[in-house]
Amino acid sequence: MDLGLLYSGGKDSSLAALLLDSFYSVTLVTATFGITDDWKHARRSADSTGFEFRTLDLDPAVAEEAVDRLQNDGFPRHAIQQVHTHALEELAGEDFSAIADGTRRDDRVPSVSRAQAQSLEDRHEVDYIAPLSGFGRRAVDRLVDAHLAVESGPSESIPRADYEAELRALLAERAGREAVFETFPDHEQTSVTGFR
Repeated sequence: MDLGLLYSGGKDSSLAALLLDSFYSVTLVTATFGITDDWKHARRSADSTGFEFRTLDLDPAVAEEAVDRLQNDGFPRHAIQQVHTHALEELAGEDFSAIADGTRRDDRVPSVSRAQAQSLEDRHEVDYIAPLSGFGRRAVDRLVDAHLAVESGPSESIPRADYEAELRALLAERAGREAVFETFPDHEQTSVTGFR
C-alpha cells in the first residue's frame, strides 16, 4: 500500500518513515507554499535515507492567514496547527491509500485529535496514521540516536523544511526580522543526514 508521509527532513518524520517502511511503500512528502526553497533541505534528507520524495503545493492564502494569526497571537501555536491541518487535507487528496505525519505523544503542536483523524479518513477514504503518537520525546531520541545521523541546533542555524521556515520568511517580509525573534521561541531543530 502506498503511504504519503508529511516530511520536514527532521528526526521525527524520518523516524516515522523508518517505522512505517515495513508495512507501506513510503513516499516522503514535503508541503510547501512556494515562499522559499527550503523544501530542498528535506529532499537532501530523503536522499540520504533512500526514500522516495516529492513536494506538495499548499495554498499561499493559508500561509497569509497563518501569518495574520501569528501577528495577532504573538506566538506560533495556532498558526502552525492551521498549516498542519491544511497540509493533511491536501495530502489526503493525493493518490495514497494512507497518510501519516511525525507527531509525537507529547507534541503540543501540531496535533491531530481522534475526531479530526476520523473525519479526514471518512471524507477522503484514506487511512491516517501517527506512528509516533505513543512515543514520548525521550523514546524518540533513543531510537533516533540508535538509527539516524542527525544535525541539531537553534532554528536559525539548521536547514529544515518545516512549516515554520516559510512562515518565518513571510513574517520577516511583512514585519522585519525582529518580529520573527519576538514571535517564535528559541528551540532546537534537527536535520537528518543519513543512517547510523
